[in-house]
Amino acid sequence: MAEQEPTAEELAALAAANEEVEGSVNYKAPAQKSLQEIQQLDADDESLRKYKETLLGQVAAVGDPTIPNVQVTRMTLLCETAPNPLVLDLTGDLENFRKNPMVLKEGVEYRVKINFKVNNEIVSGLKYFQQSFRKGIKVDKTEYMVGSYGPKADHEYEFLTPMEESPKGMMARGTYNVKSKFTDDDKHDHLSWEWGLTIKKEWKD
Repeated sequence: MAEQEPTAEELAALAAANEEVEGSVNYKAPAQKSLQEIQQLDADDESLRKYKETLLGQVAAVGDPTIPNVQVTRMTLLCETAPNPLVLDLTGDLENFRKNPMVLKEGVEYRVKINFKVNNEIVSGLKYFQQSFRKGIKVDKTEYMVGSYGPKADHEYEFLTPMEESPKGMMARGTYNVKSKFTDDDKHDHLSWEWGLTIKKEWKD
């Protein structure tokens, strides 16, 4: 028996339930300094120099200008009960993610993991945005503060969202279009991608 699709009114009600109240935070991003400038500040202060080495590591003052400063490499849905890895390779063709949605069983706990590299300069205030749509109607919106990171050669950082539960119930089952974006304090769009997510009663039904 085919499951009944939710109406536009029911989707709107779901969106209202998921809507988070936006806080008016008067946050002003600090002025951007290059890695070289930071390394040269207080160069005669030995203890401060060692502290900055601890934070930044032994990195070259000038990186490769031909590659992006921030490279988002992959996104993973971490779920202990998933029968197969749920991974999106973000270094190649991003167009197929909507056509081949990942399957998530209803009511399971999962986290989103983002892998990324920082290549040349310190990046401040990285953020991860995610919006979910069902039949063109936005039903969920989340924003995560990722943090500030310095460049490290041949090293990938990982960011994990808090644990959450996938939607459940007949109304929640179906395919969602998810829009993700990785940005920073300076509003640089390091990567935007869209992907599909299908909520099912069982992993394979």
